[in-house]
Amino acid sequence: MSRTLPVTLTLLGMVSIQAGAALAKRLFLAIGADGATALRLILAAAILLIVWRPWRKPIERRRLMWIGLYGATLGAMNLVFYLALNTIPLGIAVALELIGPLTLALLHSRHRIDLIWVALAAAGLLVLLPLTGAGALPWAGALLALAAGGFWALYIVFGSRTGQEDHGQAVALGMLAAAIVGAPLGVAHAGTALLAPGVLAFGLAIAVLSSILPYTIELYAMNRLPTQTFGVLMSVEPAIAALSGALLLSERLSVLQWGGIVAVIAASAGSTLTTQPGKS
Repeated sequence: MSRTLPVTLTLLGMVSIQAGAALAKRLFLAIGADGATALRLILAAAILLIVWRPWRKPIERRRLMWIGLYGATLGAMNLVFYLALNTIPLGIAVALELIGPLTLALLHSRHRIDLIWVALAAAGLLVLLPLTGAGALPWAGALLALAAGGFWALYIVFGSRTGQEDHGQAVALGMLAAAIVGAPLGVAHAGTALLAPGVLAFGLAIAVLSSILPYTIELYAMNRLPTQTFGVLMSVEPAIAALSGALLLSERLSVLQWGGIVAVIAASAGSTLTTQPGKS
């Protein structure tokens, strides 16, 4: 099976999700990070349920369990990541979050050369993180981003187990589970502010960019790529996040940090080129 299409779609999904994250950060002042999470997940779930109508086809109990786990980790990942994004820059938050998939890639390694790409991505990641001095990160934000990375790894594992059949059904039901897990805190905190017309319009754009498009794409791709390839391929996401932060939020990274981004991009490309076909 050719990997060109799933790899290309994965990259496009990352562009979409990071543009949406940058827009969501602009909404934090109005409804908070948890409120933005709730709005994104509820609107995305509603739209996906209407579009895919997952109740039309029967679903095996075992597959439903995996979809539920996939959705629950997705909701937790979204909530924790937005809470982290409330205190640290987008590019850095994604770089920290990436530790989860990188760890997953290392655990699934089957060839020595794959360890080179993981090590290169890890080295780039270390360069990206200002741990001391004037650029030091708030500990709470850094720990939340790391926790989001753990949920990201679980999202990859559970998503790959939902099966290749009818991925629209899986992503719609998964997003419903995500909303059940990730939305209550934001609804309780933001309340009726979520219903303001301007907030709803912004939330709709975020839901489409950050949830509907990327998660539909990713669920398709992760069922057609080896787990390791998909996990390390995601290492390009800090670059996309940093660009989105720079263009949409005026967040700037140093030359050294951009060097780290180049390292993780090289690791992603190397892994995609050298990982042998077949599921890991």
